[in-house]
Amino acid sequence: MAETKTKPSDVSVDQFLESVTDATQREDSKTLIHMMHSITGEPARMWGSSLIGFGTYHYVYASGHEGDICLSGFSPRKNALTIYLLCGASERFGGMLSKLGKAKMGKGCLYIKKLADIDLDVLREMIQTSVVETLARPKPVSKAGAKSKAAAKPKIVAKSKSLVKVKAVGKAKSAPKAASKPKPKANR
Repeated sequence: MAETKTKPSDVSVDQFLESVTDATQREDSKTLIHMMHSITGEPARMWGSSLIGFGTYHYVYASGHEGDICLSGFSPRKNALTIYLLCGASERFGGMLSKLGKAKMGKGCLYIKKLADIDLDVLREMIQTSVVETLARPKPVSKAGAKSKAAAKPKIVAKSKSLVKVKAVGKAKSAPKAASKPKPKANR
């Protein structure tokens, strides 16, 4: 199976941004870095040569292909800013596209010419939802059969406009048994 090309790299995010020739895209990239950092709590890091990512998510496809990718990220491409939404963007966010503004949606990506064309609050909500739903997925089992220690969904411990905090939890516990009626005390 082919090795994934998009991996964390040692290239500096600032150095990469200096190479973005379009001044609007460069400034929009800085805005997205601030937004995604505030949502994930993770620092910006280059993934491959042109993707700015935040956090890490391990995936396993039904085919057995697996790897790691950033939890949230974007790339300032020639034609548009490409924002990666990992939770099945076209199915999940199709209805929000009209509220967002001038943008196009792919299967897992959002394409925006410039941030001035969209509602940043709607974009923030989309990115935050993508992060929360991606983290809430059950841990994958790799093709090699290595079972995950925690098959339960992570517990979302805080969700605000500024930061999403997720706490991994162990195996889900069964619901407590219904409390039985107290026995009447015997008269003495």
